[in-house]
Amino acid sequence: MDESNLETVLKALLKVTVKLNHFQKTFVIPGAEITHAPPLEIPELVRDARRLGAVLVVGHGESPVEPVADGTNRAAIEAGVDILAHPGFITYDDARLAAERRVFLEITSRHGHSLTNGHVARMALETGARLVIDTDTHTPDDLITRDRAFQILIGAGLVEHRAEEVLKTNEELLEICRQRLSRR
Repeated sequence: MDESNLETVLKALLKVTVKLNHFQKTFVIPGAEITHAPPLEIPELVRDARRLGAVLVVGHGESPVEPVADGTNRAAIEAGVDILAHPGFITYDDARLAAERRVFLEITSRHGHSLTNGHVARMALETGARLVIDTDTHTPDDLITRDRAFQILIGAGLVEHRAEEVLKTNEELLEICRQRLSRR
């Protein structure tokens, strides 16, 4: 963890989260995305994030436009992240493991990362892995409406009722995060 900003960022985020959530419409979830870490270090980083108070832990997947080390998808799933973000051309075996470990696979609205949304959706449907839709927001302009999220899910190849299920899953995950945060 010596080269990670995990502790600094989480402490600062946890300090302002209650105030932010009281004064704005957008709900802030204090969490961490484990990004560009060697696969062997991912389990320790996930444990550290949880110990430091992360309500949600995301693993940066093997996106085809922002390459990470081979084996990152598998390492993040085995480490118990909540969401595997932009998992690229995730393998059937890794998607099946995500289903078994109850790790969500991300369908994303983010430019570039979204190129493999159809593949991710297909792997999830074939293996029973759960999906969420996420923006991977870097600026306020990246935020999307529920209607836009629905369009992206349909564009990923989901039929309407499956797209609605993913949106409902997002709402359920948000409620779980609210509950986790309220226990602090």
